[in-house]
Amino acid sequence: MSAITNPAQTIARKRDGEELTDAEISSFIMGLGTNAVADYQASAFLMAVYLNGMTLDETVSLTRAMLNSGIRHDLSSIPGVKVDKHSTGGVGDKVSIILAPLAAACGLKVPMMAGRGLGHSGGTIDKLESISGFLVKLTPDRFKQILSEVGCAIIGQSEQIAPADRKLYALRDVTATVESNPLIVASILSKKLAEGTDALVMDVKVGSGAFMKTKEDAKRLARDLIKVAGKMGLPCRALLTNMNQPLGCTGGNALEIAECIDLLRPAQGKRADQGCSADLKELTIQLCAHMLELGKITKTLASGRKLAHAKLVDGSAWKKFEEMVEAQGGSVDQIRHPEKLPKAPHTTTWKSPRRGYITGMNTEAIGNILVDLGAGRHRAADPIDAAVGLVFHKKLGAHVEKNDDLVTVHYSNSELLRDLEQRYLAALTIGGARKTVPQLILDQL
Repeated sequence: MSAITNPAQTIARKRDGEELTDAEISSFIMGLGTNAVADYQASAFLMAVYLNGMTLDETVSLTRAMLNSGIRHDLSSIPGVKVDKHSTGGVGDKVSIILAPLAAACGLKVPMMAGRGLGHSGGTIDKLESISGFLVKLTPDRFKQILSEVGCAIIGQSEQIAPADRKLYALRDVTATVESNPLIVASILSKKLAEGTDALVMDVKVGSGAFMKTKEDAKRLARDLIKVAGKMGLPCRALLTNMNQPLGCTGGNALEIAECIDLLRPAQGKRADQGCSADLKELTIQLCAHMLELGKITKTLASGRKLAHAKLVDGSAWKKFEEMVEAQGGSVDQIRHPEKLPKAPHTTTWKSPRRGYITGMNTEAIGNILVDLGAGRHRAADPIDAAVGLVFHKKLGAHVEKNDDLVTVHYSNSELLRDLEQRYLAALTIGGARKTVPQLILDQL
């Protein structure tokens, strides 16, 4: 390791738009762990990067430095190809909970490190914790054991995994520097490389419910992820997928687990081709097909889709899900009887104010309604109410009559209900003519 450089000098060079060396970036990130770099200096560095960006080489150096700030799982002793998927986040995005056991049922090993909710975007870890006893914090040895025996495990980021990312992420959230491609890329890839995956499929969300609002911005991020992953020796591909409406039928933690169960259990899964869960099932199968091709389980995407669909229908994915839940301490009885999942004390239905077609949904606004119901957090320390949420009856393209049910609300506190209803109605555009429903998968890189 080279001598520690002056943090202020590193900040000044990036402030002035200069390209930092690998040694400067490594030294700065190392200083976060030794307290040689103060939080106010890290905040200044983040803003300089946000304003001036980073070159490809700088982003690779930042990713490597963040990866090297903590431990790295060595999964080489576990037979099979390890492939993970990461989503940039959205509303109702519960794909990982179905995808991990499905890909494992198809023959892959899936070491998945997932996150908690961020802003209006829900988190896989919060959803899984609505299953009684489910453990997202596992020792490295236990993580490897479950991955070897079951084929998949979904864990949260431990304090030993990319600790520099944990510190920088907390500062990004309070310094308005979240939306920076180099910082996003380094944050995602440092954690994915640390978990020990051999290949990665990215689901980059686009639209009103995504952090990337335009296809051009999402494509730029996807390309950066693929380039940096390639430089780090991690095969990576990306799908750009639509987040202009919630994914699936539900938003809210226990409600989303119940929807996943409906898709995973063979009898229910066959019926989920119709209605609001159709997009969730389709996206899960498409992402699984890409994982299978990247992991060399299948030679083509078409054969991957066929295999994924077969393993979903015949109950193999459901069996893997049961095994994963049991191995991670969760209640198998609860997932077999989802009526035992956390249940809100009250429900009500919000209805359509007029006749027409749903032609638009402000999905970020809907995500913020979920946060205000208690399904998400305003601050990192806020508790989650696993039982509250929304069940969507009408999505884009649907015809509605006046007083038709739009959404069923599962709630604990009625004080904000009237305001939330007005906000939900304001988030919908109901027009006189039907519009074409946008494609689910917008592009592939």
